[in-house]
Amino acid sequence: MRSSREISIKKSVDWFSIGLYAVLVIMGVFCIYAARYNPQTESSILDLFDFNQRYGKQLLWVLLAGVIGICILFSDHRVYEYFSYYIYAALVLLLIATIFLSFAIKGSRSWLVLGPVSLQPAEFAKFATALALAKYMSGIGFRLAGIQSYLRVGLIIFIPFIIIILQNETGSALVYLAFMIVLFREGMSGVVLFLAFWAVLLFIIVIRLGNVPMEGDLGMLGTFVSYVAIIIMQFIFLFWYEKGYKNFKYLFWGNIALFTLIVIINSTGLLSIKYEYVGLAAIIVSAVMQIVFFFKYRRNHYLLVFLFLVASFGYTYSVDKIFDDVLQAHQRVRIEVTLGMKDDPKGVGYSVNQSKIAIGSGGLLGKGFLNGTQTKLRYVPEQDTDFIFCTVGEEFGFAGTFVVMLLFLLFILRLVFLAERQRTVFSRIYGYCVASILFFHVFINIGMVIGLTPVIGIPLPFFTYGGSSLWGFTVMIFIFLRLDMSRSERLE
Repeated sequence: MRSSREISIKKSVDWFSIGLYAVLVIMGVFCIYAARYNPQTESSILDLFDFNQRYGKQLLWVLLAGVIGICILFSDHRVYEYFSYYIYAALVLLLIATIFLSFAIKGSRSWLVLGPVSLQPAEFAKFATALALAKYMSGIGFRLAGIQSYLRVGLIIFIPFIIIILQNETGSALVYLAFMIVLFREGMSGVVLFLAFWAVLLFIIVIRLGNVPMEGDLGMLGTFVSYVAIIIMQFIFLFWYEKGYKNFKYLFWGNIALFTLIVIINSTGLLSIKYEYVGLAAIIVSAVMQIVFFFKYRRNHYLLVFLFLVASFGYTYSVDKIFDDVLQAHQRVRIEVTLGMKDDPKGVGYSVNQSKIAIGSGGLLGKGFLNGTQTKLRYVPEQDTDFIFCTVGEEFGFAGTFVVMLLFLLFILRLVFLAERQRTVFSRIYGYCVASILFFHVFINIGMVIGLTPVIGIPLPFFTYGGSSLWGFTVMIFIFLRLDMSRSERLE
């Protein structure tokens, strides 16, 4: 007679999610096999079971991941909420220990060598942070409002973030930005997300255009464009809050008249006034006027706009300092290559260029399984790890990449659907953490392979070679599936 637990799992587990997980994992194994395949040796598909090769090892990791997933499904769902903080604390301590116990691999001290196996604790810290975040935010009476709640939530996220940065694993650390999506779902103001986007936008403007002189020696283009962007954004905020522009119409038209006048004066050749000085004057006048509006109308949004002006202006002057003194040399080069400031075809840009060539050569339907020339000739470095997606593009073409991206999209949307149907806040928040982390990984990895984002060493889930990434995602996803099963158990 079958046990009640076995019957419960068959009835309540989300088989659609498990099916998507299985399909992606199997596709990943075959892509690693394709990336490592040597056409000069006689081989067959049975070579997948050669555990001396990386694809054989990956298959072993997959089998062990399946065992881990099954064990989680048969576990008690209450364990994960009850021990959330303990799991988080244990992983944080392990991250700290890794800095001192690991050996430097390509400049990173993030791997623990345990006999024949190497593990990266940072991959497991993601689900631990998600559990701790869900536990804290699901507490009785919690509301994401006020400085204290933001500080505590931020502390949970940024403790592992900082430790991973100290391990020189910038890519793994940036994954923690995915939790911003979760906070937004749980009530964080959209203004915070906008300000994050705004900081990135200003950073790109200043770095990309900062050294580009304007025609006629009228200043630097990057500085001027950033000033104009700040002024425009000021008025967008004011229009939004005021539902019109009655109270600041003179400031609005005054700015337009000022810039128009300067353009006319410079075009006549009588005077040469640098546009960046005009932009600076406009920002100063605007900031002063916001203070005047604040005291006149007693509305707090004028003070907020004033702070936005001051902070944005100060940030534009700190960008160069951050870029030159905070970022490491290889990180600066990667950003410059991504923004088109440097070509560097033999250096940092080599991997991306070769990856784009491989993907482009695949055409619509690809060259066929094991027939990729870029792959077989080893033109793309790290092709079975960070750049595994170019194998998909070369051998299966646009159709193959579309299918893979569609499967990932379906998986992420399914996780969001499951998160929304949860009956506990803890399960819902944890589900959104899982979906957000998966989305961040997929977006950044595919983006860097096709040259849209800097190369920061983020694995493609289920495809990139390695047990740590696969096991980390397996644990994270199957814990959520176990929590989702508990929802069905409560309904029985």
